[in-house]
Amino acid sequence: MTEIEQNTDYPKTRGSLAEDFRNLGLKKGMTVIVHSSLKSLGWVVGGPVAVVQALMDVLSEEGTLVMPTHTAHYSDPAGWMNPPVPEEWWPVIREDMPAFDPAITPTYYMGAIVEAFRTFPGVIRSNHPTESFSAWGKNKETIINDHALDFGLGESSPIGNIYSLGGYVLLLGVGYDSNTSMHLAEHRVPNPKTEENAGPLLVEGKRIWYTFTQISYREELFEEIGKAYEEANFPVSKGMVGQAHGRLIPQKELVDFTLKWLIQYDEASKTFKKA
Repeated sequence: MTEIEQNTDYPKTRGSLAEDFRNLGLKKGMTVIVHSSLKSLGWVVGGPVAVVQALMDVLSEEGTLVMPTHTAHYSDPAGWMNPPVPEEWWPVIREDMPAFDPAITPTYYMGAIVEAFRTFPGVIRSNHPTESFSAWGKNKETIINDHALDFGLGESSPIGNIYSLGGYVLLLGVGYDSNTSMHLAEHRVPNPKTEENAGPLLVEGKRIWYTFTQISYREELFEEIGKAYEEANFPVSKGMVGQAHGRLIPQKELVDFTLKWLIQYDEASKTFKKA
């Protein structure tokens, strides 16, 4: 018997998870981006497939289900840290890494639920070598199409489109440090720090090594920001989904709060450095 089986009071099912999602506040027609941990749910009959089906059951085709399907390993090896590779390997990696293909390139450390979701019928995926997203449902094309290569988590990205649609964030057994939507606020901070990254893409059938610009992300601050958001009594619905702690959060309110927090943090940091 595995640790998950030992710690599960009773098997979770597609039906029981759907009911838990509804109790948390998920409704038909919503647009929601999900960040998840399968093992946090307890033992699920059907594993990640049942979780995806339960989400689709609740949202229906009138809603839209989105997940980040990122591929950090399809990036410039000069920036790899976990683990790094020898510098003499870099030219070979840049020359021979297969081009990112939305249809077949697997996700990287995104979890079993995400990896199952990207293969479902009707799911489409954006064409970004490191920061792709997948979506299913009514607004999938609006969210996925025209994903910019530069600033891939900014205004012209799926999370920027979810913001425009008034969507929600669902954290399922994970914390705010997994909340990709908060990166949108980083793009709105005046004069954000930027850096270059690169990855292999197919352009008109030809593989190219494409260099793009991105924000220097600061997700190490996100747990503190999330705590402040909740302490300030901004909207968040909390509840159990299976054995996981779930949070359903209006994305716009969270992004706006994160932006204000980061601006105040940066101003305070400048003052501290001057003193």
